[in-house]
Amino acid sequence: MNKPPEPSPGKGIGRAGVSALGLSALGIVFGDIGTSPLYTLKTVLGMTGGVPSPDVVLGVLSLIVWTLIMITTVKYVILAMSIDNDGEGGILALMSLLGIKKHQRPLIVALGLFGAALIYGDGAITPAISVLSALEGLKIATPAVEPYIVPAAVTILIALFAIQPLGTARIGKTFGPIMLLWFVAIAVLGVIGIARHPAVLAALNPIYGLHYLFSNGYTSFLILGGVFLCVTGAEALYADMGHFGSRPIRFAWSVVVLPSLLLNYAGQTALVLDGTPISDNIFFRLCPDFLLIPFVVLATVATVIASQSIITGAFSMTRQAIQLGWLPRLRIRQTSEEGYGQIYVGVVNWLLMIVTVGLVLAFRKSDNLASAYGIAVAATMLLTSGLLFIAMREVWGWGLLKSGAVAGVFICIDSAFFLANLTKVADGGYVPLLLASLVFGTMLIWHRGSTAVAQNVDQLSIPVDEFMASLKSRNIPRVPGTAVFLSRTDSATPPVMIWDVKHNRALHENLFVVNAVTESIPWIDESERLTITEVQPNYWRAKARFGFMEKPDIPAVLKAASLQNHSLDFDDAVYYVGHIEVVAREDGQGLAEWQQSVFAVMERNSMHVSDFFRLPKDSVILIGRQVAI
Repeated sequence: MNKPPEPSPGKGIGRAGVSALGLSALGIVFGDIGTSPLYTLKTVLGMTGGVPSPDVVLGVLSLIVWTLIMITTVKYVILAMSIDNDGEGGILALMSLLGIKKHQRPLIVALGLFGAALIYGDGAITPAISVLSALEGLKIATPAVEPYIVPAAVTILIALFAIQPLGTARIGKTFGPIMLLWFVAIAVLGVIGIARHPAVLAALNPIYGLHYLFSNGYTSFLILGGVFLCVTGAEALYADMGHFGSRPIRFAWSVVVLPSLLLNYAGQTALVLDGTPISDNIFFRLCPDFLLIPFVVLATVATVIASQSIITGAFSMTRQAIQLGWLPRLRIRQTSEEGYGQIYVGVVNWLLMIVTVGLVLAFRKSDNLASAYGIAVAATMLLTSGLLFIAMREVWGWGLLKSGAVAGVFICIDSAFFLANLTKVADGGYVPLLLASLVFGTMLIWHRGSTAVAQNVDQLSIPVDEFMASLKSRNIPRVPGTAVFLSRTDSATPPVMIWDVKHNRALHENLFVVNAVTESIPWIDESERLTITEVQPNYWRAKARFGFMEKPDIPAVLKAASLQNHSLDFDDAVYYVGHIEVVAREDGQGLAEWQQSVFAVMERNSMHVSDFFRLPKDSVILIGRQVAI
């Protein structure tokens, strides 16, 4: 079994350890939000129409500054990261945490799953808009390169996805220092810009933002959709908490990332106040001409790192969804022994690549992609705020008034951003919503189909006492050795055992039934991993518990079982696995025909049970059967 390192990340370590983990977090957690200055201010000022006045420019900067403070710092860094599921964060982990309290919570499950599905939409757009924005800086130095920007972006993205099977363990060690250089660089450039027009610092006063927001009518409301781009990576801070712990992430955000972002946004705004036209990319105008090419290269590398973190996050979220039973079993490959988060999911990787490259070819400019960007993250953040309200009540024990007041502030802010982003649906915002709907629908169909299969199989169950008695009455011979049966049932005879006797008219002398259960917590302590009960002579039943961040390993469980009970010998054990073929029910009462067809395709192409549980291939016997759903 895979267990997290002890102590868990970020806990029980000194300042030096927090600093080291904080440096690593710069390369994994902050890539998305750290590269948002490439396009955010340019997009927002472009939405104001014409040449913005100084009051408008300062109002926009004030909105960006206080959005970073309220959403990222207060909501995520301070509040959300204080509510974790055994050290894990993110909307799926939060959903599972609340699910521990009550098992039947369909609304919470729906909120969590749709929020997770929306992140896939964000994961496809982030690499496209980030790489395009970085390469567009070359137009300032050499306008003749414009026809080559899209092909270059496509080439970089294909190369990025192509190297994913190699793993990022070695490359990841360099991510932190490179992103530290990036943040230092954008901070220094920001200071240079501020020096040209120090009056820009007045925007730190929230009054400027509020005045602009409430004095420009519908235009200022629409601009919120652009302002929101400055916090599109905030959800990653919470989702990646399990990799580093809360202390290193909070340290890196407070000491490096937030100051650098604020300085750079202020520097860009200072250039605009100083008369720099907003038609070009303001971000690259901060850079001296002789450093422009190296800075574009650094920006491109930073956007690749940001894209890498999004892809890795999609892999991790896919594993969580599989373990929780909401996605079919996909082949997951561990690419490094150094970190459990270093995994590769081929299907997700290539699908993301197809969608991302398709977005670049369809939209061609970062300005056009900005219209599609943000709505998915805004919706996820709104759903997270709703779950945080429930967590404040149930996990922290806060009263209704206190929880409502705190969560209500963020729900109002998130709702404003979400509604503003809804206006971009026709201009491209439909893309992440469509992707999220496809993922969400896939999750629901898989879960419904799996539940229908389990109910069908359970109907064939026979009590163990009755089954064992029938063996004697029918004189079924018992052959030497141990047979291991994987089963979903906790008490009855496993259907695969019944099928085995029906086909072979014999049964092993020692019977060991394993029910592997994925719990709503990330990790299971080894002392609580396995419970064994001898329900009949030479008939044992075991319940193996796994966390949703672990890779189930049945042979390792059996090794632990043999240590608990020395009479059990699994050296020559035979593993019996049921293999089903899904067919439609004749009475028409099952799943809709199209859902049954989709589920059947997923079932046929999912990772085999024997591979999922890491069973020895030369000791597995498959017994097939048709199941009507």
